[in-house]
Amino acid sequence: MKKTVNLTPAGKAELEQELAELIAQRPAIAERIATARAFGDLSENQEYTDARAEQKTVENRIIEIQEILKNAAIIKAPKKGDKITIGASVVIDMGGKEFTYTLVGPVEANPLEGKISHESPLGKELMGRKADETFEFNGKKVKIKNLV
Repeated sequence: MKKTVNLTPAGKAELEQELAELIAQRPAIAERIATARAFGDLSENQEYTDARAEQKTVENRIIEIQEILKNAAIIKAPKKGDKITIGASVVIDMGGKEFTYTLVGPVEANPLEGKISHESPLGKELMGRKADETFEFNGKKVKIKNLV
């Protein structure tokens, strides 16, 4: 059974861009392999080993991205003022500090960019809530300031 992957339109575009870049790397990697193979004995040829390892990494990532895109469900951003759902951006006050997060699927999550998974502990707490709600999270008071 295939698992549906939730992606925002921006997340889908990022994956499509990465896929195009990886596919574009194929000829250069093949050239490196051919050049390294010409050096002779492959058992002690580090250039060949490195090029094959890079090829394997790139091909595995291409397959992974193709599977994600094949099973993607594109999330539409919710209307402002609605409940928090996947695709919503929210500003919260946690322990006196303000944070802005966008709830995304696990594939797209990148906390350093303010993208948290709806399956993460904080994401689960935010799902279904509205602006001005307050709740406890990890011993801190959290107030949802607004949906962006």
